[in-house]
Amino acid sequence: MKQIGTHQGKPVMETVLESSHAAVSIMSYGAVVRDWRVDVAGSAKPMVLGYPVFDLYPEHSRAFGTIAGRVANRIANGRFTLEGKDYALPINNGPNHLHGGPEGLGKQVWEMDPDGTDAVRLTHRSPDGHMGYPGTVDFTVTYRLDGPRLIIEMEGQADRPTPINLAQHNYYTLGAETGISHCLLRMDAPHYTPVDEPVGAEGGAADSTLIPTGEVRSVKGSRFDFTDMKPIRDGDGIDINMVLRAGRAFDDIAAEATNPETGIGLKLWTDQPGCQFFDAHHFDLPMKGLDGITMKGWPGFCLEPQHFPDSVNKPDWPSIIYGPDRPYSQRLEVEIA
Repeated sequence: MKQIGTHQGKPVMETVLESSHAAVSIMSYGAVVRDWRVDVAGSAKPMVLGYPVFDLYPEHSRAFGTIAGRVANRIANGRFTLEGKDYALPINNGPNHLHGGPEGLGKQVWEMDPDGTDAVRLTHRSPDGHMGYPGTVDFTVTYRLDGPRLIIEMEGQADRPTPINLAQHNYYTLGAETGISHCLLRMDAPHYTPVDEPVGAEGGAADSTLIPTGEVRSVKGSRFDFTDMKPIRDGDGIDINMVLRAGRAFDDIAAEATNPETGIGLKLWTDQPGCQFFDAHHFDLPMKGLDGITMKGWPGFCLEPQHFPDSVNKPDWPSIIYGPDRPYSQRLEVEIA
């Protein structure tokens, strides 16, 4: 473990998890996966988007590799009601609250405790009222590298009822250097949650605020149908919550992708009901990423298992309210080989 920078007066640390198949760099800032290297034709190539130095993250990251929260994704107008009290959260994405606000978990410096060469435990206490949320929550995230598979366990213990919905926010490249639109993707997701949209557009349009309408709709006949492998570009630009098949076992693959140019494949397992799929089609960032990758037009894709966006305002959807008698937990496993 070494210090790689300072943020708000706190040292930012990094540790590298290693196996015979991969090397994964984890930062204490945002509990971020900063780099993930796998051998491609004799050279260690990055499998995720990230920056080569910490100093670029606070101002130029688009949640690269973070643990997003307290509530990942969007809350409509930054408002919700809990136990008869109205809460107003900071607005940081159009009219909405995104990823826990401008100083959410992905912007905090966590405590880091490495466990050998293959695991690290990160902890952070989010105080009552932080970013407008009620209650103090003790968060724990554990990363463990088992061969080619990264196992991520997220936990939260709140001292009073409060919404929690974490998401690990990697942008996967699978070794691509000039974009991922050609990569093939399959998701065990027969439904999606349509979002508010202008007349004549389909959910996920650029001028939508990306708040779900409350409907759960079949993907059949839509551009969101990835139930069979197809190129990511066939989605024509996507940022949408996919509803994973109900009743599936954890051992059932929730999503898989492959880069036909590098031969690198990804498999993902999760215990969450939804998975935000975002293809970064509109990115146009000035800074270059790992190994000089240009951050423009489909540079990486996100698969973010989580509860549905704006669930705190959708009483018919699975609850994201946790408290002393209902601790939060999530398990995610991602294999790249």
